[in-house]
Amino acid sequence: MTVRPAAPAPRGCDHHRCLLIPAEGGGREGGSILGPPALALFAMLALLSGCTDSPPPGPPPAASARGEQLFKERCAPCHPDGGNVINPRKTLHGGVLADNGITTSAGIIARMRNPGPGMARFDRGTIPDADARLIAEYILATYR
Repeated sequence: MTVRPAAPAPRGCDHHRCLLIPAEGGGREGGSILGPPALALFAMLALLSGCTDSPPPGPPPAASARGEQLFKERCAPCHPDGGNVINPRKTLHGGVLADNGITTSAGIIARMRNPGPGMARFDRGTIPDADARLIAEYILATYR
């Protein structure tokens, strides 16, 4: 059987590499191991099995006094009590963050570095990586 590679994987994911797709013809006559419905299901499961910003196992990070202080200085003016004065639908509470694909400290830091409309950008010169991590850990621990 001749096979061709599946479509390119999403950034950071290579789960699709085990898919076999017939180079020509398709169907049982073409030597396909999987029929189209089974192949589609298999591809969907492979792509959904770990290519997300899923939270690490175990308890959430602990909030530090320094993280709280930094949050109050840098974030609380727009996010009092984990809310959002600019866009009330995008709070810092866990369920809302998760609905927006943010479930880890890295996800929060990425949003700080490259925010959407309405939010100020906090580059490394404004908030160094170590401080950004403390802020993100504070958010995850405080606004579950």
